[in-house]
Amino acid sequence: MLSLLTGLLNEIWRTFNDAAFYIITGVVVAGLIQAFVDSAAIAKKLGKPNFGSVLLAALIGVPLPLCSCGVIPTAISLRKSGASKGSTLSFLISAPETGVNSIAISYAMLDPLMTIFRPLSAFITAIVAGIGENLFGKNEEAAYTEKAAECKHCQMEAAQNSAKRSFLQKLKYGMKYAFVDLMGDITKWLIIGIVVGGMISYFAPPDLVSKFLGADIKAMFLMLLIGIPLYICASASTPIAAALIAKGMSPGVALVFLLAGPATNLAGILAVNKFLGKRSVIIYLFSIAVCSVLLGLLLNYIYQASGINIKTILGHACDMQPDHIKTVSAVALALSMAYSLWRTRRKICSA
Repeated sequence: MLSLLTGLLNEIWRTFNDAAFYIITGVVVAGLIQAFVDSAAIAKKLGKPNFGSVLLAALIGVPLPLCSCGVIPTAISLRKSGASKGSTLSFLISAPETGVNSIAISYAMLDPLMTIFRPLSAFITAIVAGIGENLFGKNEEAAYTEKAAECKHCQMEAAQNSAKRSFLQKLKYGMKYAFVDLMGDITKWLIIGIVVGGMISYFAPPDLVSKFLGADIKAMFLMLLIGIPLYICASASTPIAAALIAKGMSPGVALVFLLAGPATNLAGILAVNKFLGKRSVIIYLFSIAVCSVLLGLLLNYIYQASGINIKTILGHACDMQPDHIKTVSAVALALSMAYSLWRTRRKICSA
């Protein structure tokens, strides 16, 4: 029993140790984006219900480290600021499906092809959903108006981003956002993802995983059924996907999980229904389901056609780091996560 527990803890620590440097890197970049990007100016450019606003919303969403619940208030804020339905739907998909932090973790735990294909797939899915909303959703005029832009929330956002801060003040604000606010949002889910990933690596029989989650299209539909109602952030889903791939799951099935899991959950579906309408919910879910499966099939074909065996190169980016960098990063990340948990508990207790 003791040896079993020790082996499991070692596997969880290995997963955490390998990913720590890349998680910190992603969090720092996210903080820089938060500090130096003018969100009020962006909202103004998303008002017209055309391809340009959908494209811009998808591009903006790709690097942002927002989870599937964290993206909801941001998307609602954009909508109230005047963003069109198409651009709002596009942002709702591209932001939670990927982000600088999940891209960094993908590079650490997966492989270069998956690292590139994952955000590209999120971008494509967001574009499809946004265009679908513009074509088949309820017609609307350009949603941006000066009155909408004057809402209290938008004024606060604009003041925050356009205030005359020095470079160092902006940098301080960005790092506070990264290691306090963002870390507080993702810590719980990172812990769950890393622990579950470690448990899969240690316990799951390879034959069982390859049998039910191989390259079969049925496995992709199974992943859709699991992923659509599930609440999991893009960062937390990565170690789980890596562990399942190592046990025999195909890259395409993993991609379906990495897209559908972070993009949707029951809370998000209800929010889309309330603020955008039932037709938008159908377009939202249909776009995610169809694009996830088709892109998953395409990814499997690319691996097969190129003769790449993902299991042989899985997580090799971690091997490029010196051990002392891994250890220092893991300790720093553990302290940061512990602080965020303490801060969250303190807020709850004082409420």
